Amino acid sequence: MTIEIKVPSLGESVVEATVAKWYKNEGDAVALDEPLLELETDKVTLEVPAPSNGRIEKIGASEGSTVEVGAILGLIDENASAQDQVKKPKSVSKEPESIPEEKITKQVDTVSSPEITIQNEVLDIPKLSPAVRKISAEKNIDINNLVSSREDGRITKADVLNTQNVEKLDTKQQLTKESDEKEERVPMSRLRQTIAKRLKDAQNNAAMLTTFNEVDMGELIKTRNDHKAEFEKKYGIKLGFMSFFVKACITALRDIPEVNAEIEETDVIYKNFYNIGVAVGTDQGLVVPVVKNADQKSLVEIEKEIYQLGQKARSGQLSIDEMQGGTFTISNGGVYGSLMSTPILNPPQSGILGMHKIEERPIVISGEIVARPMMYLALSYDHRIVDGKGAVTFLVRVKESLEDPSRILLGV
Repeated sequence: MTIEIKVPSLGESVVEATVAKWYKNEGDAVALDEPLLELETDKVTLEVPAPSNGRIEKIGASEGSTVEVGAILGLIDENASAQDQVKKPKSVSKEPESIPEEKITKQVDTVSSPEITIQNEVLDIPKLSPAVRKISAEKNIDINNLVSSREDGRITKADVLNTQNVEKLDTKQQLTKESDEKEERVPMSRLRQTIAKRLKDAQNNAAMLTTFNEVDMGELIKTRNDHKAEFEKKYGIKLGFMSFFVKACITALRDIPEVNAEIEETDVIYKNFYNIGVAVGTDQGLVVPVVKNADQKSLVEIEKEIYQLGQKARSGQLSIDEMQGGTFTISNGGVYGSLMSTPILNPPQSGILGMHKIEERPIVISGEIVARPMMYLALSYDHRIVDGKGAVTFLVRVKESLEDPSRILLGV
């Protein structure tokens, strides 16, 4: 019985995908649920498992082709056992016939060894006219490379110029070859194309502006260091900063609701729920999995979910649902060493917070200069619905929560 391999449902609003890679070839044995190929959509990369045991009978969609939901990718012959071995023809070895030693000796004796004489052959270079010698010198052409076009073998001016053109062509071909070796043209993946389009759309459609502040991370670092060992022992994951930032942003979003809103034609839609997207860098590009209803979750629950989503993102196992529905995004360029940046909005959202590298800087406190672990914060926002006052106030609220972590626990 032949089983069809079909493109599965790809999630809301996603109707097509690109075949990124086949793990199997025609004729290969497969087992039920074994990954067969990788599909790449605008939002995520996913694997298509084998619908049954058997053998790949036909691959209908080659790598790089675009396929729609429900399309047939290939066929599996269910009757062919996954345990079958491909029969190989038995090799027939034939012992070489033994040759009597006398015959070998006789044959060797009959082979003559002619004497080889190497003579130095002196090439008779045609006599060159003064004009030809002059042009050759001006054009820096080796006279030994000149080839005559005449029957009598004499070199003419035209022969010199022809040799020059051939040398130029050889040089050009060599330069082209070297240039090709230094450059590589690779098609953009579907995910990278989508990222590029969305980022450019955000710049074209939103009145995007960025405002900055800085936060003293000293108290938060102390809180984390005091409890990270116990936290990891109890919950099996490391305690990071991102869960604190998520909670701090929710506090600020409640005070400045327009940052959690979006524009739809001539209406402003205020979201009374808090789905926080956390940007994750992967080999395929930047993806933004979403922590749904983050306001209803504890720090521990948020930290666990961020860890799980990050693992899925890097292994290409995020589902479409896990990347949809975000109302606000946090991006952490600090993990790559960024000191300051202006993050780009994730449409249709109206705000994105950029975290950066923690660095000790001299700060004046009570009239004294002290070194403190500081981080720059950047809020990019859509100025069409978020005013400057709201954007600045938002960052102040985030700053207050992070510099006094007890406010996060108390929800103030």
